Amino acid sequence: MTTFAGVRQLLSVPIMNQAGKLLFLCLFLIFCGMVLHAATQSPENVTGTETGHEAASFDAGKYVVEHVSDAHEWHIVTFGKTHVSIPLPILLYSKTSGLHLFLSSRFQHGHSAYKGFAIATEGQEEGKIVEVNDAGEIIGKPFDLSITKTVAGALISAVILVLILLAVARSAVKSRGKAPSGLQNLIEPVILFVRDEIAIPAIGKKNHERFLPILLSLFFIILINNLFGLIPVFPLGANVTGNISVTLVLALITFFITTFSGNKHYWKEIFNPDVPWWMKFPVPLMPFVEFFGMFTKPFVLMVRLFANMMAGHLIITVFVSLIFIFGNLFGSAGGLLISPVSVLFSVFIMILDILVSFIQAYVFTLLSALYFGMATVEHH
Repeated sequence: MTTFAGVRQLLSVPIMNQAGKLLFLCLFLIFCGMVLHAATQSPENVTGTETGHEAASFDAGKYVVEHVSDAHEWHIVTFGKTHVSIPLPILLYSKTSGLHLFLSSRFQHGHSAYKGFAIATEGQEEGKIVEVNDAGEIIGKPFDLSITKTVAGALISAVILVLILLAVARSAVKSRGKAPSGLQNLIEPVILFVRDEIAIPAIGKKNHERFLPILLSLFFIILINNLFGLIPVFPLGANVTGNISVTLVLALITFFITTFSGNKHYWKEIFNPDVPWWMKFPVPLMPFVEFFGMFTKPFVLMVRLFANMMAGHLIITVFVSLIFIFGNLFGSAGGLLISPVSVLFSVFIMILDILVSFIQAYVFTLLSALYFGMATVEHH
């Protein structure tokens, strides 16, 4: 870590150059991914048209949902009727047949069963793995521990994040006493920002070091997954923080740390707050509000992050679907004419989502720090 005099140096031109290069690279990958995505979608696959048959209407809703939901394979690109995708491991436990491990390619894009299992294509279990009989009827649901696209994306981002931070740590040790450079020059100011602008003001100088590791972990995990989800190029592009199960786990981390770190004063303010007696008797209004506030706070954390990151992906997919809607209505010329507008608006939304990615990582970390501070504050 540098001194406060060194912080001013970190925030000077070199760090702006590093951030500018990173932003340019992200924008370039975003644009290439959008063009590749729009150019390689199959009209037969998207609009349902086939040679010698009447063109079917394009189901924009289904198209949007399929592109933002989780999946058991990592779709790369489509050429005509050829799907290029990476199969992911399927791990199932059935009460009748025991443990099963195989690749999702066995399902052949969800149209056939394998070993009595299939991916449901309709109904309440659509997109989920179910047990079926010889007639294809659903007879049960196995315990599913499969590696989905969201899980694979989270693992990839975790590995990349660990490698980046380890490289920065080694660089910090080697350049001790010197001005940071390279990747360290980009990461170190972020660490100092989380410490000086989030942890210390929200928790206090006395206790902030206790919670700083988890705050840094939350910030970097959310930020890197937010940014990677915007780059539609394998192995990036998984909408990890747009999955409510992921944001639920992150919110539960904040909830449990807050709950188990609470001191005597924190619990006293929940069950016996310093309010007028008539707000406690005969109906314990304020204790009731404070108690349920323990659960609504992490719930809001979960929904805010999920909704903001999912919204960006939904809007982008809607803009891309305009290409196929116009192509379906007015033929190939209609799709060709609307393509530049659709791609440009999609890129604009992605640029906006870059800002949202930083803001949501900051807000989640700040609110978590505030909850930690409220749990450990001393009575005055």
